[in-house]
Amino acid sequence: QVQLVESGGGLVQPGGSLRLSCAASGNIFSFDYMGWYRQAPDKERELVAVVFRSGTTQYADSAKGRWVMSRDNAKNTVSLQMNSLEPEDTAVYYCNAKSLTTNYWGQGTQVTVSS
Repeated sequence: QVQLVESGGGLVQPGGSLRLSCAASGNIFSFDYMGWYRQAPDKERELVAVVFRSGTTQYADSAKGRWVMSRDNAKNTVSLQMNSLEPEDTAVYYCNAKSLTTNYWGQGTQVTVSS
């Protein structure tokens, strides 16, 4: 069993930045990919960014050009640098680690973008 712990959420003004981190209790290289999802009130959870074992990243259209996801295999962490935040980005952000036989979620971290 792998535990994922997110950190870095908070309240930020529009146009501001936050850096989310996800620390895994196990070796993240064992997962096919790790992703960041978000869920706003009354909306479905959606994928915003993913990094594959190869290091390749993919982003949702809402994140392209604004956010960068990275991984540090030595520290078993993934991060999401979020710039140019907008009120529409307000949500709980979840870290996910997935392989063919496993699927782990963190507890989530709240991001609120408001003036």
